[in-house]
Amino acid sequence: FLSVATMKRMQKIKYLRATGTTTEFCCVPLCPVSSRCNKFLSFFSFPADEELRKQWIVAIRRADLAIKAHTRVCSRHFKPEDIKEPEKEMGRRRLKKGAVPALFEWNNFSLPLPPLGVCEKRIRPPPEDGEEEANPPANVCTKEHDYASAPDPAVVDLVLEENYALWEEICQLREQAESLTLRQRFGIHRFAGTAIDSSTQTLQPIDEFFLFLNYLALGSKQRDLADRYGVHLSTVSWIITAWTNFLFTMLGSIRIWIPEDQIHSSLPADFKDYPDTTVILDCIELRCQCPSSPILFCKMFSSYKSHCTLKGLIGIAPHGAVTFISGLYAGSISDKQITRESGLLSLLKPGMAVMVYRGLIIDDIVPCKVYRPAFFFGRSQMSAGEVRETPATARLGVHVETLIHRVKEHKLFDSEIPLCVLGIINQLYTVACLSNFISLSFLEKKLQKYFQ
Repeated sequence: FLSVATMKRMQKIKYLRATGTTTEFCCVPLCPVSSRCNKFLSFFSFPADEELRKQWIVAIRRADLAIKAHTRVCSRHFKPEDIKEPEKEMGRRRLKKGAVPALFEWNNFSLPLPPLGVCEKRIRPPPEDGEEEANPPANVCTKEHDYASAPDPAVVDLVLEENYALWEEICQLREQAESLTLRQRFGIHRFAGTAIDSSTQTLQPIDEFFLFLNYLALGSKQRDLADRYGVHLSTVSWIITAWTNFLFTMLGSIRIWIPEDQIHSSLPADFKDYPDTTVILDCIELRCQCPSSPILFCKMFSSYKSHCTLKGLIGIAPHGAVTFISGLYAGSISDKQITRESGLLSLLKPGMAVMVYRGLIIDDIVPCKVYRPAFFFGRSQMSAGEVRETPATARLGVHVETLIHRVKEHKLFDSEIPLCVLGIINQLYTVACLSNFISLSFLEKKLQKYFQ
C-alpha cells in the first residue's frame, strides 16, 4: 500500500517538465499525466493476452475503449510490487506477469484491507504520544465477517457483465418459446386474421384442407407438416389420404369429356384449318423414387428420362378445357400401350380427329383421323405440304404442354415422388390436373356441405 506522503509526491510529479520527441498519455479516466510533463513515471502498453487485456479494461472502467498502438496506462495505477525496477541505469521499468492496474482516483489510490476471518480480530493501533483517546463515536460499524466488506469496483463490473450475458440468454430462450407456440398454432387462421383456440388436439376441417394443399402444391414433407400443425406424423398421413380420396371422388363425379358438337361450337379461330379436332393428346412423365427391387426398377425405369418414372396420358379440348386424364403407369410402358389401356379409344368416333405430338404413333389403333407434325419415319424427305403444315400443328400442340406445366407447378410432382404415396398417386394426380380448371363456385358448395 502507498503511504499518504508517497501519494502526495506522485501527485506533484505531474507538474515536472520533461524533454523528448514522443508524448505518451494515460488512458485512465481522471488521470491527466503525460510523458511530456513527467519524466519519473512509466507508461505501459496493454498486454497481448486477451483475458488479461479484458481485466485491464474492466479495472480502468473503459468498456468502450479502442486499444491502439499508443494506448498506455501510467505507473501510478500499479502496485509497487507489480513493477520491476531496471537493473541498469538506462534500463526501462517493466511489469510483472499478470499485473493488473488497481490504484485509481475513485479509490483514492489505495487498496482496501483484506477482510478478516470469523475468528480474527482487528487490533486498533495505540494512540500517539500526547494524544488521548477522545470520546469514541457512538455509531461504529464493525466489519466482523467477509460479507460485510465492500466489494471492489472491478469485481462489480465483472458481475454486471455476467448478469447482462445471462439476461440476453433468457431473452433468446423466451423468443424460442414464443416461436414454438406459433408453430403449434399454424393454420388457415394465421392468413385469415382470425383467432382460434390452440388448446384442442385435433385440427378443424379447414385446417386439414389447408394442410393437404401445403402437401400437394408446396411439396412440404409430412414430418415438417406434423411439426408445424402440432399433430402426430400418422395424423398427417391420414389427413392427406382422406382428403385425396374425398377430392378425387368429388371431382371425379364431374363429366369432363365434352361432346363433339359443344367442342365445335366453341372452336378457337386458330383451329380453322383443323375444324374436326376433338382432343389434343400428350404424355406426361413424373420422376419417382427408385425402388430397391430389381424387378420393379426395370418396370419403372424410363429410357427417355434415364430415371424411374410414372407415365400418363392427358388430353384437352381445343379451347383449353381438360377432357381426358388416364391413370399413371410404370415408366417402361410405351405410349401406344397407354392409349390402348387408358379407355380413350371407346370415346373416339370415326368423325372425330385427334391432335398428337410427334412421337405418339397411334394411327393404327384409333378409329379417327390423327393430326401430327410431320417427321422422318422410314423415308428420306417430307413433302411440301407437310413442311407447310408442320409449324401450324406444332404451334397448336403447345396448348397441352401448358397444361402439363401447370400440373407440375404442384411441387409434389415437380420433384421426385416418394414411394410411400404410390398407393394414392392416381388420386393425387387427378386432383392436381382438375384443381386448376374446376369451377370455384362448384368447389365452394361441395366444401361447405362437407364442413357442415
